[in-house]
Amino acid sequence: MNSKRTKPLLEVENLVVNYESSSGAFGGRKSIVRAVKSVSFTIEKGTTVGLVGESGSGKSTIGKAITRIAPQSGGTILYDGIEISGLTEKEFLPYRKKIQTIFQDPYASMNPRMNIASIVAEPLMIHEKSLGKGERDDRVAFLLEKVGLSPDMMKRYPHQFSGGQRQRICIARALSSQPEFIICDECVSALDVSVQAQIVNLLQDIQDEFGITYLFIAHDLAVVEHMSEQVLVLSAGELVESASAEAIYKTPQHPYTRKLLNAVPKMPTIVKSNAFE
Repeated sequence: MNSKRTKPLLEVENLVVNYESSSGAFGGRKSIVRAVKSVSFTIEKGTTVGLVGESGSGKSTIGKAITRIAPQSGGTILYDGIEISGLTEKEFLPYRKKIQTIFQDPYASMNPRMNIASIVAEPLMIHEKSLGKGERDDRVAFLLEKVGLSPDMMKRYPHQFSGGQRQRICIARALSSQPEFIICDECVSALDVSVQAQIVNLLQDIQDEFGITYLFIAHDLAVVEHMSEQVLVLSAGELVESASAEAIYKTPQHPYTRKLLNAVPKMPTIVKSNAFE
């Protein structure tokens, strides 16, 4: 894993995300749900920061706020020193190329009517419109090989793949726009434990080759331990602990962190393979 320290690629300062909720028989009463409460952290280039917490803690909301899927109610988000939180959609478009997301459910994040070539090439259609079909197909073939799949699979459809293969396809799609930063939003939690380890190894290989920066969101501290140099612990929208992965696992300071650690299952040890052979 890349341990080189440079200036932060991402700086989140006092991020607040509120949702309006309706209650009552006809939705007449309005209330504010405070999903994220003044959360601050930084991520340096080429590193992985793990964001952990139980379901409903607000961790996925933070990822969605960075990519503007969720509304930002307060605070600032800086990407490579530029504040992106106040940009118009047109101004933000170049950052959509640089920032990609790998979601929890690979099947739900793919159009079942599109073949794999079209799914992986979709970001290219948006961000690199000058590429011809042959060039796009070459890029797709290259990326499928990078994630351990055969280019011969390009014309197949999502239902013809296993869960682990589908997540590899989603990783290839995330890489197609040549991003600098990838948000891994529970991207292994829907997979079998042995497949989780394979995908974690693949993500680390990709980081080593391309210098990708990750925000790795998970509820399972065992998975985060294998991925992250820095760990952020989120509880009910608040950041309760932030430390190196080693410190979190050896000397957790917050009772909530200790609770999460007590629930950690053991990940299987597998021989790490080179995903690019």
